[in-house]
Amino acid sequence: MDAKVTVKGYAKINLGLDVIGKLDNGYHLLRSVMQQIDLYDTVELSHLPERMENKDTYHALTEEALTDNGLQIVLTSDSDAVPLDQSNLAYKAAKLLMEHDSIREGVHIHIIKKIPVAAGLAGGSTDAAAVLMGMNELFGLGHSKDELQELGVKLGADVPFCIMGGSALAEGIGEKLTPIEKMPEMYIVIVKPSIGVSTKYVYENLRLEQVIHPDTEQILAAMQRKDLEEMTELLGNVLESVTIEKYPLIRELKDAMLETGAVGSLMSGSGPTVFGVFDTMENAVEAEKRMRQKYPQVFIQAAGIIR
Repeated sequence: MDAKVTVKGYAKINLGLDVIGKLDNGYHLLRSVMQQIDLYDTVELSHLPERMENKDTYHALTEEALTDNGLQIVLTSDSDAVPLDQSNLAYKAAKLLMEHDSIREGVHIHIIKKIPVAAGLAGGSTDAAAVLMGMNELFGLGHSKDELQELGVKLGADVPFCIMGGSALAEGIGEKLTPIEKMPEMYIVIVKPSIGVSTKYVYENLRLEQVIHPDTEQILAAMQRKDLEEMTELLGNVLESVTIEKYPLIRELKDAMLETGAVGSLMSGSGPTVFGVFDTMENAVEAEKRMRQKYPQVFIQAAGIIR
């Protein structure tokens, strides 16, 4: 077993997000074109007994280690925005795997946060995915990616994709993943305004009979042909119908992104993050500079995609 494992948890955007139905248990059925981008949290995992020797350090970072049914998990982070309690998906991921594999040894999870929280970028989900992958290596569990994805869907719809990585069509409640092999060359600028969006509110107020559904098959076909112009013309997210109505700033940010030279712009997930698609990194970096001048208090980042 390794003494310490470090895993990058990459952010994701939705190049297309359609909701096609709802199950009796409340889960929504999705068809989503998901893409990882080169913006990531760093998740460090280590065995707790060795790390607990310096207990004063732990007390300085957080309260007592979290315990649940005899399990011991320490969560720390460099960011005040990260909850260090049982509500954190990283904690839930550790608990899930410890119970599944009967792991009795404690674990320390340290999250170096770069992805904005509550942004529609799967920041919590990717940290959970990183914990599952990292603990699998740390404790020598030998699970395949498919097995980890089956566990991950119990934590959230985005977790299986965050384990798989790259580009994929996600269906069902997020557990059915089909890799996307071909992609046009593209670069992304994300803008996360300082507003909070409740995913629960967005889905509760979504009216499927009133929205324009994105043509997912045509998006995939354009990607297959590596036709960036056609792909960006087809970008669509049904959740915008709720979020933009409540937060008009999101539409303003989409328009501003297009004004800076983006070939397409869309809200990611349930928001509030908006991203622009650019044909070169030079154009993306220039757009990032211009957007920073216009919105100096807003998180803005240019990034490539992860293939």
